Parts: sequence; structure tokens; C-alpha cells
Amino acid sequence: MADDEVQTKLSAARARLILDKPFLGALVLRLPVRAADARWCPTTATDARMLYYNPDYVQSLSVEQTQFMLAHEALHCALSHFARREHRVRQRWDVACDLAVNPLLLKDGLKSPPGALVRDGFSEMSAEEIYPFIEENPDEQPLDGHLYDADNSGSEGESRPEDGPPQEAQADKAEEGESGSAPRPAPLGESERERLAAQWRQRLAGAAQEARRAGKLSGAMERMVDRLLRPQLSWRALLARYLTGVARDDYNYTRPARREGDAILPSLRSTQVDVTVVVDTSGSVSAEEMNDFITEVNGLKAQMRARVTLHACDTELAPDGPWSFEPWEELRLPRTLRGGGGTRFTPVFDWVERQDTRPDVLVYFTDAHGEFPKQAPSYPVVWLVKGKGTVPWGERIQLN
Repeated sequence: MADDEVQTKLSAARARLILDKPFLGALVLRLPVRAADARWCPTTATDARMLYYNPDYVQSLSVEQTQFMLAHEALHCALSHFARREHRVRQRWDVACDLAVNPLLLKDGLKSPPGALVRDGFSEMSAEEIYPFIEENPDEQPLDGHLYDADNSGSEGESRPEDGPPQEAQADKAEEGESGSAPRPAPLGESERERLAAQWRQRLAGAAQEARRAGKLSGAMERMVDRLLRPQLSWRALLARYLTGVARDDYNYTRPARREGDAILPSLRSTQVDVTVVVDTSGSVSAEEMNDFITEVNGLKAQMRARVTLHACDTELAPDGPWSFEPWEELRLPRTLRGGGGTRFTPVFDWVERQDTRPDVLVYFTDAHGEFPKQAPSYPVVWLVKGKGTVPWGERIQLN
């Protein structure tokens, strides 16, 4: 296939993305495309500055598969994978990034080429959440090249390079490659990495806004964008924000006693919050993790004047529970907790239905693998999830 035919295929793939998937199409248009030497680019690659491709590889793809690879590289950039690795081993991080991107594209209706990394259970998870599940020295390799760092060894704590040439200089250098192909780019420097991360964040927000206006932003992409653009907080911070939101103090305007005068002034009314806390004792959550969770809730309890009802459950409620703790009492686990069987969540919610009152919020610490009630209850539920399990309703907070 002649070079102009490869260009025609790339142009057709981009045009289809713009028409059918305007969110992905807008991101792809922000990434300049350059032919590269097969010696360092066997398929496609990106350094967050531009997209590189091997003409022979593009020749082997259909237009639909070419769309996938273009969108794949653009999403790596839009999700700032080049700036989020931190201390993580590069090889494992690269695999985690591909396992985060590919399910999004497949769910959006794109067709992957042979060799694209996909694993069950990682749908809509971030690369940070997937990373702990990737083995050391994984056999899998990303289909594309991630060219942000100096090498592909990826040892813990490796140093990052000093600032390389700016983007414009890179483009000029690319023109100097043999037979018009781009040479392998220099790795990103720290300041350029930060600048590109801010730039791609703006591009992501703009592309999502335009796609929403056109009514062509899928649910999975919408959730991914919202998650990335909102502040990234630890599970402790997310749990604190949710629980303290339930416990807001309020003002009342009750008419005062006659001896206090005729003026009606607002007075601060602080009410007690009833929280039901449940720990999964099926064996999927360790004792150390349970204690960390209980310690965190205990600290929050004092701030929000919360009365806590503690339950433990595997396939059924612990026979010794529940345990109740007033706002001034220390929340702690019982000395012994029986469990280790399967997991059912229905006993807890059935118990709540039999009570005279409903909790202001129920917090369930679990791996989210078990039998859920078919319908969501009338009160808020927060699931603090260890692992990659999904929940059918309620607020899910990732523990990893």
C-alpha cells in the first residue's frame, strides 16, 4: 500500500470518529500523526505530544481497527497516563493503562485489532485501581508504545529525565528522520509533563462538553470524564466528605419564649446522626483492613455526633450483634468475629426493614461479591469496596 493510501485510511478513520464518536474524534484531532521507523515503532505509539504509526502496521488494519488505535493513543493522553505513574513500575503501569483504556473503547462500539489487552472485571476502573492486580514482570505487553519515559525497564523509584526539547523542536526533529519518518522522540521532562497534563485536561473537558451538546457521549465515557475532572481523593477523604454531608448542622426559626422578646432569631440546631456500619466477614477482608476502617469511622463519629450500630455479616448476621455505640463511646470491633463463609448482603437490609427507624446512612465494607437486594433501600448506602467488585446501587468508594 502506497503512503498516500495509508494517509487516506488514517483520514477516513479520523473522519468516522468525528462523525460517530465526536468525543474521541475531538481528542484524536488534537494529536498530530507522524509515520515512524518500524525499528522503534512496530505498531502505534504516543509521547503525549503526537501519535506515531508504522505504515506497514496500519496497512494490516481495517478502517475500524485503525479507529480503535487512534482513539487508544488519544485516550492515553487525555487520561494523563504519562503524568500519573509516580512510583509505580513502568511495565506494570503500562499494562494497567491499556487495561483501563481498551474496555472503554470496546464498550463504546469500537473494534480492537489482534493483540489488544483485555481482561474481564476491569471495566470502568482507573489504571491506579487496576495496577495492584498486575503481576510483577507480567507476560502481557501493551500493543502500542508508551514513550513518555527514558526507557522501558520500569524499576521502582527510577529517576525521570531532565526537560527535553519543547514540542515545537520535537516536531522539527521529526521531519529530519530517514525517508521522512520520525525518529524516536526524546522522553518528557518534568515541566513539559506538567504542561501537557494541564493541556490534555482542558482538551478532555472541551471534547466532553461538545459531545454532550451533540448527545453523543456514552455513559461509560461520561463517568470516566467526571471521575477524572473531579478532585482525586483517598477513600478516607471520600468517606469523610460523604458522612459529614449527611450530618450537617442546620438552623431553626422556632418562636422563642415570650419573656425573651418578640424577635425571631435563628438558632443552631445540631442533631444526632444514626449510622449503620457493616463489615463483611466472609474472609475477603483482612482483620487489619477491618481495623483500619473501624478506626477511620470512629474518628469521623466523634466529629459528627453519630450513634453507630455495628453489624458483621457473611451469609448471615453475626449472632452476637448488633453492637451499639453512642457518640461519646469508642467504636471498636468485637474481640471475636465469626465468619469465613460466602457473602450475602440481603440479611443486613432485611434487618433494617424490621426496625422502627431507618439509619441516616449505611456504610458497608466489603469486596462487593455476593447477593444484593433487588431494590435499593430508601436511605443512603455507601459501599467501601476492596477489589474490583461492582455494586448495583448506592455510592461506591474504591479502597485500593
